[in-house]
Amino acid sequence: MRALAAAASAVAAPTPARLRLRLPLAPRAPRSGHCRAASSSRLLRVSCSTTTMGDETSTSVPAQEQEPAVGAGSVKQQLSRLVISSLRATVPEVEVEPMVEVSAKFADYQCNNAMGLWSKIKGSGTSFKNPNAIGQAIAKNLPSSDIIESTSVAGPGFVNITLSNRWVAKKIQDMLVNGINTWAPILPVKRAVIDFSSPNIAKEMHVGHLRSTIIGDTLARMFEFSNVNVLRRNHVGDWGTQFGMLIEYLFEKFPNWQEIGSQAIGDLQIFYKASKHRFDNDQEFKERAQQGVVRLQGGEEKYREAWKKICDISRSEFDLVYKRLNVELEEMGESFYNPYIPQVLAELSSKGLIQESEGAQVIFIEGYQIPLIVVKRDGGFNYASTDLAALWYRLNVEKAEWIIYVTDVGQQQHFEMFFNAAKMAGWLPDPKEKKYPKTSHVGFGLVLGSDGKRFRTRSTEVVRLVELLDEAKSRSKSELLQRLTENGKIVDWTDEELEQTSEAVGYGAVKYADLKNNRLTNYTFSFEQMLSDKGNTAVYLQYAHARICSIIRKSNKDVEELKMSGAISLDHPDERVLGLYLIRFAEVVEEACTNLLPNVVCEYLYNLSEMFTKFYTNCQVVGSPEETSRLLLCQATAVVMRQCFQLLGITPVYKL
Repeated sequence: MRALAAAASAVAAPTPARLRLRLPLAPRAPRSGHCRAASSSRLLRVSCSTTTMGDETSTSVPAQEQEPAVGAGSVKQQLSRLVISSLRATVPEVEVEPMVEVSAKFADYQCNNAMGLWSKIKGSGTSFKNPNAIGQAIAKNLPSSDIIESTSVAGPGFVNITLSNRWVAKKIQDMLVNGINTWAPILPVKRAVIDFSSPNIAKEMHVGHLRSTIIGDTLARMFEFSNVNVLRRNHVGDWGTQFGMLIEYLFEKFPNWQEIGSQAIGDLQIFYKASKHRFDNDQEFKERAQQGVVRLQGGEEKYREAWKKICDISRSEFDLVYKRLNVELEEMGESFYNPYIPQVLAELSSKGLIQESEGAQVIFIEGYQIPLIVVKRDGGFNYASTDLAALWYRLNVEKAEWIIYVTDVGQQQHFEMFFNAAKMAGWLPDPKEKKYPKTSHVGFGLVLGSDGKRFRTRSTEVVRLVELLDEAKSRSKSELLQRLTENGKIVDWTDEELEQTSEAVGYGAVKYADLKNNRLTNYTFSFEQMLSDKGNTAVYLQYAHARICSIIRKSNKDVEELKMSGAISLDHPDERVLGLYLIRFAEVVEEACTNLLPNVVCEYLYNLSEMFTKFYTNCQVVGSPEETSRLLLCQATAVVMRQCFQLLGITPVYKL
């Protein structure tokens, strides 16, 4: 559960997720809820007293217009600033965004503004005769810069921009000296909430939660690298009707449960199924369980204690997964937001948004045949009411500018309706206005088995994630041992190195197999494919990185010293191709963040490894006259690859 935060005012500047505090009592009226939620022990639970809403409101502000330092941001961002200056000089009467893209054929980058400008100014008495003339003027008005070697204009005004080799080489060397963080892109927000993972308390985490956890963690890492303050939120389902069933079953089977503690419950999944079977087949027990929910949500101490015990057991199981994946989250579950729901609904009612329909309270949203139910017929709250309260909190207390929800695509309609309701309430601007705050749903497809159906074990049970991850590690270790034994290098490896490497390769393979796909598509889970050292796999990329490290080691040169005393040159065509691709790293991260697509980073990483292979094949490194420069290119490639691994949540290995 996303726990109750320590005084709402304190949450405006959250502390790192390490500490655990006591939860206050939940609201006293009966509630019911369904949750997307999840929990974590690499995770902070915060408790807090309810904040009254008062006059707090969410305001819409334009995307941040910063004046970045000279040389800050991606190459594309730096070129765009030069193009903006040129556009202001060329067509001062027209406001237009710079259109700068990587050029595949004619140059390194291309400005494509001319045709769009022509359509706006032709017939208005302009002195320009055609788009090409506009392009010529844009090229001529570009400010003098060390970045640009030359420009040319093609066809209907496309301005081709060739970068200076000297500038590219210096940019790479500066990164080696000052660190990869100097290549962080500049994003238009400074504070974001990423809501991901989200299993339900007392239920097994399944592969859907695996996708949400991996994708959400990677998005958080990309935003954090881009200097955004990310609030990693784990909205666990810790508040709902299932707790009455579980608690009454616990009381019935183990009257002395407080004395024997966790042993009373044992395997929570087995315990859940047994209580569910009893609930479905015993009317008297069902009524008792329903009353148990009321007593729990009314704050009765005995029920609260049992609820806390069940939540703690669930968390410890979730944490086994989070530890293996090296994922950190701050838990703020459904129970945290329950105290805010009545106030939020009162605000929506005062704005005339909530109506009664067939005994329920709903919000009718244009374009949808069904309304968004915010209070059920029995007076209980639900998924939508919790989400509205959570959004209000994130906007007004946590002051988030971008709130991102990572769940399966099956929940897309819910989020569309929920976001529309928030827009109707005046909490969010119209998406067309490109203002903040804003919300986004990051949907993802199913994980399939080899039969093309939803991934399950042979017994049709949901696959336990801990067992799945452990199998990936075990297979990785077996293959590593076999290869090292066959090539006689096993004697060079310690047991600790074997353990750490098989863990990094195994867990990394599972993550990369998920992330390399467009998240909206389904993907087939296959250990054989993900652990292959051929093609676009994490294993192949780990080998590629380890190979670069080996090249540097075998040179017997101190790279730390070389990057301070040596210099990079890009005279060979393959050196230049590699150098240009290296400096594109920041704009790749920017694109992945803007479109919320981690596969963009995966594609870049794989292409980078292929470009390095071509460079290494055609450009002798060790023993060549250009050894120093080429060793620095090797080091730069390894540094960028390691940062890509870090963004993807994969631990790089240095020998294989």
